[in-house]
Amino acid sequence: MSIDHWGTNPGDVIESALAAIETSLEELLAMDPTYWHTSQKKDFLAKMEKLQAQQAALTLRVLAVSGDIAAETGDKDASAWMRAELLVDKGAARSQIKLANAVTKYELVAAGLAEGVVSEAKARVITKALDKVEANPVATVEDLVLAEKLLVEYATQFTTKELRVIGKRILLEVDPARFEAAEAKALLAEEERAQQKTALRVWDNHDGTIGFDGVLPVSIGMRFKKQVEAWAQPRKQQLVDKGAPLPPWERLMGQGFARLIETIDPNALPRHGGDATVVNVVISLEELRKELGTATLGYDEINGTTITAAEARQMACNATIIPWVLGGNSEILDAGRASRFFQPIQRKALRLQQKCCQAEGCDMPPEWCDAHREDVGASSRVAA
Repeated sequence: MSIDHWGTNPGDVIESALAAIETSLEELLAMDPTYWHTSQKKDFLAKMEKLQAQQAALTLRVLAVSGDIAAETGDKDASAWMRAELLVDKGAARSQIKLANAVTKYELVAAGLAEGVVSEAKARVITKALDKVEANPVATVEDLVLAEKLLVEYATQFTTKELRVIGKRILLEVDPARFEAAEAKALLAEEERAQQKTALRVWDNHDGTIGFDGVLPVSIGMRFKKQVEAWAQPRKQQLVDKGAPLPPWERLMGQGFARLIETIDPNALPRHGGDATVVNVVISLEELRKELGTATLGYDEINGTTITAAEARQMACNATIIPWVLGGNSEILDAGRASRFFQPIQRKALRLQQKCCQAEGCDMPPEWCDAHREDVGASSRVAA
């Protein structure tokens, strides 16, 4: 048994302290918070927030000196052991060890964690910001010290997200006159990198849906988000389905994005393929006569997409569409002209004629309605 210089076995102290923590947690877990007073719940959550920061401080201290664990496993750090024994993802383990090493560089951050006033998430934000200050050729050691002091103070006043924004501009807080030009230059470089990263990928899921993902510059991305949210209109959805629970926000946003695409003015779009951007719908005379017919978006089935005739009619309400009706051997029987089924003057006339939505049981005002060709002279409710 190893004894330290003060005649105390540190192993016993650690085991005793951990056992006390385990006992306290077991006692709390045996309780039902349903029966706690509101003040008890508030006090519990506040103290747990502090305890979690202190637990993180202790864990990071241990990880910062975990080189002996790495020596046993043969890995460069303790992440391999954490993956094998604790089932922590290697990336997450390495991220924690990186944070542990960063915290050892900044005494005020480490002290804030130990006091429970700086959370692990905020410590991660602060150390990243300070590392950038340290790497800044214009910043001095004094700037770094002041930046650390300010960020630890701000950690007690702002959320993690807000602190991240402040961290990017902390040198402006330190010395506005000296770092304003550098901040503008860094922001310009960030915007240029964002333009290089801009991308959009679209693919057919072959199940009636199209998948897409992408990256946009912040200025464009926020405009896109706001416009889609405007079309999602959860309040209107609540009015449409009175008393019904709202669909998931992701679905509302998807529907809002679909509405945004449907309402784009074709006349404002650039010319595409030598002609104005339009939707070509090809349908055979036989399919046209069927109750459940199908049509093709595009000029042929190979390069186009098959949809129902009903969906084609729905698209025709909000888009420029050219219908092509084919007979046998792809003989063109009829080629329509590009037009929108309802012009602005027709919509105004509908509003004068119909004071509200004409769908059964719906009293939506005309401003929230679209005209539909299936019921000429009446308006129909817009899906949120």
